[in-house]
Amino acid sequence: MTGSSDQSLIKVQGLTKIYQMGTEEIRALDGVDLEVERNEYLAIMGPSGSGKSTLMNLIGCLDTPTSGQYWLNGREVSQLDDDELAFVRNHEIGFVFQTFNLLPRATALRNVELPLVYGGTPSEQRMEMAHAALRAVDLEDRADHRPSELSGGQRQRVAIARALVNRPSIILADEPTGNLDSKTSSEIMVVLDRLHSEGNTILLVTHEIDIAAHANREVHLLDGRVERDARITTRAEAGSAS
Repeated sequence: MTGSSDQSLIKVQGLTKIYQMGTEEIRALDGVDLEVERNEYLAIMGPSGSGKSTLMNLIGCLDTPTSGQYWLNGREVSQLDDDELAFVRNHEIGFVFQTFNLLPRATALRNVELPLVYGGTPSEQRMEMAHAALRAVDLEDRADHRPSELSGGQRQRVAIARALVNRPSIILADEPTGNLDSKTSSEIMVVLDRLHSEGNTILLVTHEIDIAAHANREVHLLDGRVERDARITTRAEAGSAS
């Protein structure tokens, strides 16, 4: 295989990640093959230690594989150097983390702006794009509020806006509802569902079955390998088929 298909946004083949812990070798990923098309909504599941976060870190260019190949948007990123990986992270990938990762003294608007600052976007354009991203998560009226003045759900929506602001190829959400109560989790999933319906590709790492049910495909990992890869039939699809 020399490249990815026209339709594939993500393609990995034989992806392996080995960590050395003293004399012990930890095989966190053990030859993962995965293909993700544009506008897919994919849930990555599996027990603790199955390789979910490792796979997310490799797809997000936060780490590099021990072996194997990875293409994103037709580009083989498994061969890029650190500067090139940083460029891909900032322009192709939007991250949403369980812990929000917001700067406590910065306003919501400033937090959303940060990827654009790192990317060298001019100030006026940054403001316009950051406001648009906050508007996309129904939070523009909280632009001047700091994280301490926002609820947990609002903080996660700021984090989602920050992930969106660069108009990335893919949104990676790692346990995005892990620190939220069930009501707020549902509100966050409504936001992610809407973003998917608007054309965004979403990869969601979760251990919660009800959260994974929002996706249209589930990949289950076990011991660093793909145990199961199944498309989910949504209620709308089930209704149209009957």
